Amino acid sequence: MSSARAPADVEDPIGYFIEDLTYHGKTERTRESYGRVLRQFEAFLDAETTPGTATHRDCMAFVHSLRGEVADSTVATYAAYLHRFYGYMTEVGVFDGNPMTLVMEEMDETVDKDPARRDIPIPTMRSFVTDIRHPLHRALVVTLLKTGMRVGELCNLDLRDLAVADDELSDAFDLGARPMLADRPNSLYVTPDATVGKELNGEVRTASNKRKRGTVIPVDDELARTLKRWLAIRPDTDSPADPLFVGTAEAWGERLDPEAVRHIVEGYAREEGWYRTGGGATENVTPHYFRHFFTTHLRDRTGDRGVVKYLRGDVADDVIDTYTHNWGDQVRETYEANIYRLLA
Repeated sequence: MSSARAPADVEDPIGYFIEDLTYHGKTERTRESYGRVLRQFEAFLDAETTPGTATHRDCMAFVHSLRGEVADSTVATYAAYLHRFYGYMTEVGVFDGNPMTLVMEEMDETVDKDPARRDIPIPTMRSFVTDIRHPLHRALVVTLLKTGMRVGELCNLDLRDLAVADDELSDAFDLGARPMLADRPNSLYVTPDATVGKELNGEVRTASNKRKRGTVIPVDDELARTLKRWLAIRPDTDSPADPLFVGTAEAWGERLDPEAVRHIVEGYAREEGWYRTGGGATENVTPHYFRHFFTTHLRDRTGDRGVVKYLRGDVADDVIDTYTHNWGDQVRETYEANIYRLLA
């Protein structure tokens, strides 16, 4: 990759990089994380130094300043952000080189890719869900816990992605219009086609789905009841896509975005003592924690890693093909026999 731009043409390299992350389809949360770390690095530099003139010693000093202030894995994450920033800006011709290369080679800290997360038993989670009274908020949490989908995938669901065998809902809404759901009642379809900034089903999306292949996930009786309760009060929407989850507060009738869902989950988690500002993945309960909860408990209950991988949307053609072709026997029956109960 190269660029005709000279370094002098870019007055704000960090802003330039963040803008390019947008074009590459990175989520708002990812862009904010990069921006926060890079601006922190920029503020750390002395008055005569800019990100474009910083040396490997400047980078080492910044990384060292983090030690003792944040966890080792966070030090490694911040360093990785800085390394990617410099690598990218070098590739596009804005910077002459990457001063983080040597720093990364000498670092002892590593990113913890599989942190030991908070262990919440199913009865405790059941009590947590029971205390959520708002129909939208409960529907969001139960859907995440019952399906293991990512928060962006949750936000991208449309009414056509939900098939429920319920005459009252069928009369009121155009549900399950996806061909993939034609012979699979009581199920949800997660598409691989949603991308930030691209139009899907008549609406430009603000979140991407990370799945490479579409996935049909069973809807059990608890999730069906929870969604029906939500749809009974769901505001009308102007979106031609008919999103499943829309705002009931400031963004009335507009599709919820991942940040809104994270904010809702954080509020309930804080009340439960499951979220602390500055806390990491090991202690904070977030929408992504629910994906971990789903994976751990369903895998332990079924002993079938293949079904769990399929439901999570993990990319392996043999997994996807096997369970797609025998969905009723291998997916629905296994899921319904083992999915945990969340409602009293």
